[in-house]
Amino acid sequence: ATAAYTDNVLDDFTTFGKEYVEDKYGIGEAPNTMDTVLDVGSEVTFYALEQFEDYPALLETIFGGSQRASIVAAAAGCSTGFATANAQTALSGWYLSMLLHKEQHSRLGFYGYDLQDQCGSTNVFSVRGDEGLPTELRGA
Repeated sequence: ATAAYTDNVLDDFTTFGKEYVEDKYGIGEAPNTMDTVLDVGSEVTFYALEQFEDYPALLETIFGGSQRASIVAAAAGCSTGFATANAQTALSGWYLSMLLHKEQHSRLGFYGYDLQDQCGSTNVFSVRGDEGLPTELRGA
């Protein structure tokens, strides 16, 4: 439901990321490495956070800091996914964005929207969430 309340802000940030990826790597052509995650995730996150600084009223069109963190992270994750065509690196882009956002603003939002709840970097490439489903069945 979050995307329904973002007033095209998520669309703008994701489109920026898609165009960045398309120009630099090509869709789905980037290497599936942490360097790609750092490049694309950082570029999109910094672009998005700069937009909030350049246009202060932008934050008023969405539900404050909590939604800002999710929108920025979603755009970074989608853009990283566009680059690598890999869901795990897209998730790494999301988590990187949350960490960068926390460093820049010292918090992600309010009402218990804490970093430890939104950034699970240790879950990337983890089998823990797939207990009961052998890795052979999911193609790992």
